[in-house]
Amino acid sequence: MADPVLKNAIKPGQCIVAPGVYDLISALIADRMGFQALYVTGYGTIASYLGLPDAGIATYRDMLERIAQIAKMTKTPIIADADTGYGGLLNVRETVRGYEQAGVSAIQLEDQEFAKKCGHTPGRRVIPTQDMVDKIRVAVDSRSSSDFLIIARTDARTAHGLDDAIQRGQAYAQAGADIVFVESPESRVEIQAIAAAIDRPLLANMVNGGRTPLVARDELADLGYSLAIYPALGFLAHGHAVRQAYQDLQDNGITTDAIDLYPFEEFNRLLGFEDVWDFEKTYAR
Repeated sequence: MADPVLKNAIKPGQCIVAPGVYDLISALIADRMGFQALYVTGYGTIASYLGLPDAGIATYRDMLERIAQIAKMTKTPIIADADTGYGGLLNVRETVRGYEQAGVSAIQLEDQEFAKKCGHTPGRRVIPTQDMVDKIRVAVDSRSSSDFLIIARTDARTAHGLDDAIQRGQAYAQAGADIVFVESPESRVEIQAIAAAIDRPLLANMVNGGRTPLVARDELADLGYSLAIYPALGFLAHGHAVRQAYQDLQDNGITTDAIDLYPFEEFNRLLGFEDVWDFEKTYAR
């Protein structure tokens, strides 16, 4: 069930930073670093599982299985991407129930048309405001505990402008969303305007290389943002490091000291091999 720690940590004047995790390696590393929350990114999870774009291809079951395993293996509260709720109102109800039962602390639902697209790529289309309001009301009514937070995201900024996105954010707050997420503001001025107009805890999406300028945690807190997610940081760092390591091997026929690696013994401990070895000492013949 939902961990009340995240809800209790959301306080005025403070901004929680949540790194993006997308598989069990990234989740286990981040879980041991003292973050207040982890963000399970749909983009990264789909990329690592299917090797495909974040374009509405993955199913509810695809995501739930991976999110549930991440929640099982970590102690930090989980914020999880649920795209559009994977369909209509009945799908939203089942998605909320499934994510909550999996141990997620906050679910992110967005107002894009199906099939959805990554929020920092072109071609996104949004459903009517009232349709999303209905989804939020279903989500609120479907959870078993108010500790399970509903994050309502709007993608209207890119196609319809900031004013429409803010009006949607206000409507979603009124519908019962615990946190409002206006995707892809394109300047600090817009980030500030959103904070000034929406009376609800806000989420800022800090995508390295995305449409929104990166703003430091303390500045976001001063503006009134309660959460800042960094969904792409992990897989972009991973991709860069892996490419460098493989290039070093290809160029030299051996791994050289030019590449920094996670120590093998420490990685074994990260995965819990010490428990396996202790078990074998007790029971193996």
